[in-house]
Amino acid sequence: MSSSHSPSRPVRAAVYGNGSWGTAFGMVLADAGCQVTLWGRRPELVDAINSERTNPDYLPGLELPDGLRATTDPAEAAEGADFTVLAVPSQSLRTNLANWAPLIPQDSVLVSLMKGIELGTAKRMSEVIEEVVAKSPLGGTPDEVRSRVAVVTGPNLAREIAARRPAASVVACADGEVARRLQAACHTAYFRPYTNTDVIGCELGGAVKNVIGLAVGIADGMGLGDNAKGSLITRGLAETTRLGLAMGADPLTFSGLAGLGDLVATCSSPLSRNHTFGTNLGRGMTLEETIAVTRQTAEGVKSCESVADLARRHGVDMPITETVVEIVHQGKPPVVALKELMSRSAKAERH
Repeated sequence: MSSSHSPSRPVRAAVYGNGSWGTAFGMVLADAGCQVTLWGRRPELVDAINSERTNPDYLPGLELPDGLRATTDPAEAAEGADFTVLAVPSQSLRTNLANWAPLIPQDSVLVSLMKGIELGTAKRMSEVIEEVVAKSPLGGTPDEVRSRVAVVTGPNLAREIAARRPAASVVACADGEVARRLQAACHTAYFRPYTNTDVIGCELGGAVKNVIGLAVGIADGMGLGDNAKGSLITRGLAETTRLGLAMGADPLTFSGLAGLGDLVATCSSPLSRNHTFGTNLGRGMTLEETIAVTRQTAEGVKSCESVADLARRHGVDMPITETVVEIVHQGKPPVVALKELMSRSAKAERH
């Protein structure tokens, strides 16, 4: 696929969403030499980013690079963008993208930073992007759109990346050449991207780890110890891999950065929103109380239902995911849910 930018001008990137991960990835792109325009909904936050060179709501105290500016105008952000990065909450992607799609250049690479599964449709984020963009005037056929949809995923806690602490990631696209272009556009001294063509596996790793992160957080909140944590992480990875195999993913993806790497970071870091959310539930807070003290979207809270839905559609057994749904959405006390999970019939590890 031909690139729209000539060597005479820098690579341009539009980032839709100025939360912590959208802003942090915008910083990575700018540090790698791209001209980045960050779109945000709230004028006061956009003004602060442009005038104070910081994002006070999501990444306070961190200075933004010169190559990054912000706007509230989605058309201005889209103009001449070689890469269009989508960093909004998963469940609002479809509605937002329907408005933005007609503005996006026809050969722009569409990059998903979102780790979720859409409620109701059980679609992965790349599938939502393909569906919405193919319907827009400049979209092209679903296959043409698919060849320019890429996913960035891995152990990427936004605060650490924004502080330029070392991290590796996966950039996945069905078209390996597009993945390599994105890799070049976001490769910095502290951010090391690897390419992959297994989009399904990479997206499932990112979506399911949020659910397992909730489970591990609940166990930590209940004070169950490190053996429980190690067991949940490992069995959670087994659940993810089972679902991935049923959906045609490459099993090796789940032992890489998009699988195990992301899972370990999410399940062991206090910076993880899903882990923190689960910890509060495990300590006895209600769902409403936990939501009230959570400033940003914990994707696993909604995605646990859509992941369970996806598993049922593919006939895959995901007991940890089902347990999280029962605790978060059906009000089952964590102590009871855990007892039921532990008393399931014994089986071989590789069943």
